[in-house]
Amino acid sequence: MASQTGGSLAFVSNQIASVSPPHNHGDQRRASGFPQRPLTAEQVLKSFNTRAFRREQPDRREVMLDVIARSIAAQEPVPFVMYWGKGLRPLLAAPEYACLDYLVSMLRRIGESYRPGAKMTLVFTDTHASLNGHSQESIETYFADLDAAARSRGFEVCRLGALMDASDIEADAVLADHPSEELLAGLAVSAAKWFRGEGTTEEGALRYFRANMVERRVLEQAFPHTIFVTFNGSSLRSLFPESLPIFYMFSVRAGTSDKPWFLPPDFGTRSKADNANVEMLHSA
Repeated sequence: MASQTGGSLAFVSNQIASVSPPHNHGDQRRASGFPQRPLTAEQVLKSFNTRAFRREQPDRREVMLDVIARSIAAQEPVPFVMYWGKGLRPLLAAPEYACLDYLVSMLRRIGESYRPGAKMTLVFTDTHASLNGHSQESIETYFADLDAAARSRGFEVCRLGALMDASDIEADAVLADHPSEELLAGLAVSAAKWFRGEGTTEEGALRYFRANMVERRVLEQAFPHTIFVTFNGSSLRSLFPESLPIFYMFSVRAGTSDKPWFLPPDFGTRSKADNANVEMLHSA
C-alpha cells in the first residue's frame, strides 16, 4: 500500500518550456498583423487529457480548469502533485525509471502548448512503507534512489512523513470515518499482497484507510490549487484529497495502470506478451 510544504515545489519548467510546437502559429499571426488569440485553460487541459496518458476522465473537471486558468493568469507552470510509494525492493528498477520518463513526457506535452510548462511534486509515502512493515534501511535507500532519479529529471520530491509532521491536522479527527465494505474488501486484497506489518491483513487495511483520511487533508493543506495525479482508479476516490481535482493516469505507458514499484524489476525488458500476462496477474 501504498521537505517542504507549500512553497515553490516545481518541475524545472525551462526543461519543458524549451519544447515548442513544430510550427509556432502565434508568431506567424503576429508577423502577419493578426491578433493572437489568448490560450485557454481548455486548450491546456486537452494537451494532456488524452488517451496517451488518461486512464479515466478527470474528477472535478471544472476545478481542474480553474487550477489551469490560475496558472495562465499568473504565467506560471501548471502544478501537479502525486504520491510515490514503495514495494519490496530497496532500490529503483526499470519500471520506476520508465514511469518517471513517462511523467516527463506528459509534462512536456503541456509545455508544447503552454510556454511556462508544468511542474510536479512527488510525495514519497514513507508512512505507507512503514505501515507495510518495510525496514527503515530499505525505506531510506529507496528514497535516496528516487530522490536522485526524480530530481535529475526536474521533479521536486518530498516525504509524506515530513508533511505530516509540519501539519496541524489532528489524526483523531478521522476516527469517525469508516470505509465502505466494498472499499475495505479491496484494500484487504491489496494488503494480502503487500502488507508485512503487525496484525491481520484486515487490520492493516483499516489502518491504511485511516492513515489516508489524515494524509489527504494534509495534501490539501500543503498543495492548494493543485492537480492531484494517481495511478489508481476512481473506485478509490475517497482516499484522495477531497478538494483537489484528480487526474487518473496510466503508470508506465498507455494501457498500463499497475504502480511501477509493485511491478517486477525486469518488467520493462520483457516481451509485450509477457508484460500483458504480468498486468493480468496484478489486476486479478
